[in-house]
Amino acid sequence: MHMLDFLVLLGYFLLMVGIGVYCSLRIKAQEDYFLGGRSFGKLLQTFAAFGAGTGSSDPVNTGRTTFTGGMSGMWSVMFWLFVTPFYWITGVWYRRMRLLTLGDWYVERYESRGLGAAYSIFGVFFFMIYGSMFFSAIAKTAEPMMLAPAVPISAQTSANSEIPAQDENRKVSLFGTRVKLQTVLIPVIAVVVVVYGIAGGLAAAYFTDLIQGLCIIGLSVMLIPIGLSALADNPELNPGGDKNGFQVMHEQLPESFFDIIGNSGAEISLLYLTAMVLANLTGIVVQPHFIATGGGSAKTEYNARVGLVVGNFLKRFCTLGWVLTALIAATLYADVPALVKNPDLTWGYASMQLLGPGFRGLMLACLLAALMSSVDAQMVVGAGLIVRNLYVPFLRPDASESECLWAGRLTGMIVVAGSCFFALTYYDMLKQLELTFWFPLVFASPFWIGMYWRRATGRAAWITVVYCLFFFFVIPFFGPKVFTSLRTNEALMTRTPHTVTTSQTVVSRSMLRQQLSEAEVLWATTGRELTGPELAQHNTTKPRWISPEKIEIPGPEGMQVIEAGVTRLPQVKTSKSTSIFWSSIEPVDKSIALEVVASEVNESTGALLETLDYPAGTPLQGTGSLKLNLLFYKPLGFDLGSKSTSSLKSLDLFPKIVMPFLVMIVASLLTRNNSEEALDRYYAKMKTPVDPNPEIDQQKLAKAYADPSTCERVKLFPNSSLEFQKPSTEDIVGFTVSFLICFSIIGMAFWITTLGT
Repeated sequence: MHMLDFLVLLGYFLLMVGIGVYCSLRIKAQEDYFLGGRSFGKLLQTFAAFGAGTGSSDPVNTGRTTFTGGMSGMWSVMFWLFVTPFYWITGVWYRRMRLLTLGDWYVERYESRGLGAAYSIFGVFFFMIYGSMFFSAIAKTAEPMMLAPAVPISAQTSANSEIPAQDENRKVSLFGTRVKLQTVLIPVIAVVVVVYGIAGGLAAAYFTDLIQGLCIIGLSVMLIPIGLSALADNPELNPGGDKNGFQVMHEQLPESFFDIIGNSGAEISLLYLTAMVLANLTGIVVQPHFIATGGGSAKTEYNARVGLVVGNFLKRFCTLGWVLTALIAATLYADVPALVKNPDLTWGYASMQLLGPGFRGLMLACLLAALMSSVDAQMVVGAGLIVRNLYVPFLRPDASESECLWAGRLTGMIVVAGSCFFALTYYDMLKQLELTFWFPLVFASPFWIGMYWRRATGRAAWITVVYCLFFFFVIPFFGPKVFTSLRTNEALMTRTPHTVTTSQTVVSRSMLRQQLSEAEVLWATTGRELTGPELAQHNTTKPRWISPEKIEIPGPEGMQVIEAGVTRLPQVKTSKSTSIFWSSIEPVDKSIALEVVASEVNESTGALLETLDYPAGTPLQGTGSLKLNLLFYKPLGFDLGSKSTSSLKSLDLFPKIVMPFLVMIVASLLTRNNSEEALDRYYAKMKTPVDPNPEIDQQKLAKAYADPSTCERVKLFPNSSLEFQKPSTEDIVGFTVSFLICFSIIGMAFWITTLGT
């Protein structure tokens, strides 16, 4: 990076800290710090929702999945799309709660300080894991921008050219010691977030979110015109200079890269997307920051709705920009071994190659904005959970406003420090993301059922939380450690077949360049130790570029010419065996290897399908955690062994979604009701629209509390225990329009696939 880039970053950091100091002068009470005084309009609510929902991991995840699999990779982020219309309804909830944390909601609805404390502990750990994903993403993106760039091996001149040690290139010097970049970068970013977040609270987070949101939108489109121009001007990719960037992409990339969604065997299938939408809709409502960014900090209910929905739709449109940028990178850099090996670096590498000095710093600032706009809100809300639901009720019941403010500022650091710890020790974004899928489901069913069913009880909520903890974590992880015979139980040894499919695939131009790059790496590696005549002979077999359609590389029978669109090369696709009930299954004797047990040729395609297995009678054992939720299908006679990996992931999610609801309902019917007085007050409050004037709002609440029966007129099912409210015209119109926007975004994605055809 250039000095100008570092100056841009420094200026950005100073601006964020300055905003935090300014906002600190306006904080007088807990509501000011944790919810910004509930004073925010549509603009700030929009960018708060956009910023909280858009992390630095999103463009990185989209870049990785699109670089390797094409446009269907957009679903790594876009699976939230069809959840967005429901935000039009939920935005009102958080404003009508009139609470500071979601932990307060569990205390009020279920009359249980313990449940509020349990939720606050869950919320803090959720923020740590979620935030760690953002820190990991920014480090992976900054790596190719701040360190020595990766280059194709073709830049070398001979087989014995020095190949740099990649691990050393990925390090920086700190006090004379070589350390990994993330070890330095992650703590530095964390310090900046802590400084302005501690000073200014949620108001500082929101004002910075406005600036950062504009930066994120900028990064979503910044690389597209530059990348398209680079494609059109590249003499190797467009030797005639007569094609635009979109046409070059279609000419270079395989047709499968322009498929929006895969089949049932794909990594992201329709069944998997359906399961993810249901899981996200179920769990998103209890993500702790939703009490603020979900509408609780808005001045009015309408502001809450508009901000939450528009902010999240902004992210969906930005996702299309990230996908298009990744397709450009997949076309331009198909021959860069570092990206083929580690596609997480796609976004950072494209930024480094396409942007000039100053703009690289701006791009990194935009990605920092994406991280900071999420972590700052999480830090403030996490501090609120600790103070409101742990510190005050259990340690300092008589704490003053001033004491609570200072406690909030200090405990906010715990959230950020935990995120840094998980990012540095668990540097894997996919695993971090998977944890966030099921984590919120622990508290989701008590929330949903408690919102709409008066009969839901506090004891049932505790039973449901304990059930989720045991079935999602305790039994799967500790069960096999206590009952070790489970690992060799024959009934749990079911797994999908391990297959190797060898098909003849017509080489695309991007595959041609990748073949050349891989051949060059192999050629350079095998010739490194050669000297004299052997080296001279080896240099005559150097892979070479003949034309945009042809290359020549060493083959089994000498030098081989490969032509794009003509030559068919064997493409080997390995579908590893997936254990149904364990993380994996392996032989007790680890020296035993897989062997071919069956093979067949597809007469229509000529593809060879080989099935591999361990020799008959080989003792096997399960490793890792037990997939307990898939055991629910065993009595139903499901043939899980024939399902694809994505189908198994989907089937694993459904019990995690459905069973807690069944447990909560049954347990509520078997346990004692909460007090009618508390229930009357809670549901009367949730049926009373918010007035932006606090004094008038309190007067309206007092009238509703005095005679809760007056609220019966808005119930969909009067004189019942079901607390659904009659939908208003605003509810129906907003929800319908939101769904139409969802389909328009999908239509725009399909339109993008047609550009250049």
